[in-house]
Amino acid sequence: MEQHNHYTANPSRYDQPNIYNRCGRSGVLLPKVSLGMWHNFSSGDPFERSRAITRYAFDHGITHFDLANNYGPPPGTAEETLGKLMDDDFRPYRDELFISTKAGYGMWAGPYGDLGSRKYLISSLDQSLKRMRLDYVDLFYSHRFDPNTPIEETLQTLVDVVRQGKALYIGISNWPLEPLRKATQYLKERDVPLLIYQGRLNKIDREPIDEGILNYCHSEGIGFIAYSPLAQGLLTERYINTLAQTEEQRFQIPGDSRMAKAVFLTPDRLTPEMRQYLLEQKAEADRNGRPMAEMSLRWVLEQQGVTSVLVGASSVEQLKTNLACID
Repeated sequence: MEQHNHYTANPSRYDQPNIYNRCGRSGVLLPKVSLGMWHNFSSGDPFERSRAITRYAFDHGITHFDLANNYGPPPGTAEETLGKLMDDDFRPYRDELFISTKAGYGMWAGPYGDLGSRKYLISSLDQSLKRMRLDYVDLFYSHRFDPNTPIEETLQTLVDVVRQGKALYIGISNWPLEPLRKATQYLKERDVPLLIYQGRLNKIDREPIDEGILNYCHSEGIGFIAYSPLAQGLLTERYINTLAQTEEQRFQIPGDSRMAKAVFLTPDRLTPEMRQYLLEQKAEADRNGRPMAEMSLRWVLEQQGVTSVLVGASSVEQLKTNLACID
């Protein structure tokens, strides 16, 4: 049998001041920086690296781990990684952790493996719990709006998984504003209030602000957690060659970067306008004596109504750098 060093959490993990925000008008406090497991936690990633990152996060008060059924690749493997981490390291600390997962994107073949039907959502959550080796999740999201399923069916399913004890709280991700309004009212009337909305928000992608979603959540006492707060790494020095001698060499695409993989971030994002914007951001960061990533994360956290930012990490050092955005 494989042997591991026994993990004992840092006894001073909650000593850092000002690390948590209240999530809307709920009883939940979330860390200002939460650990997202969208990338870097699949079956193809080194498990010891995943262990080192999650241990470092928890040892520094990061109690919220965010997943979804389809995180991998292949889909489901990020949840499987968390399940192994729970058994190896975090089982004694389960009640200190706030674990979320989601369902809404394609997971298996046929008509019941996608979107927002009761059949899909309940089946998916049951599968997620098995993969993560958990009895319940703290937060279960509808990952995207399904315009072809009656909204009442999707929402009643969310109510029911709470009543069944499979989730403590309900969240919504990537829904447009009008369905979000209906969901807020429906859930409130059934005493399962919407805890949080998850949306893409960063200095480049400001749709939740422009569309009024962030303001609506703030006014309704709903938390907001931002994913891609660094625009998949664009708002870091990852693609800027600080040692370049010429303008043409200023931008680079490292072979191990998300842009090199060209799945969620493609090289065509580096338009001349984007390059100019990123150079301006880099210059501002240099003037302030701060890394671009820290400055970009702070900007998101300073928006009224934002509870937390979700950061991915491919190393402990990267996570450590990102945590510096907390005052």
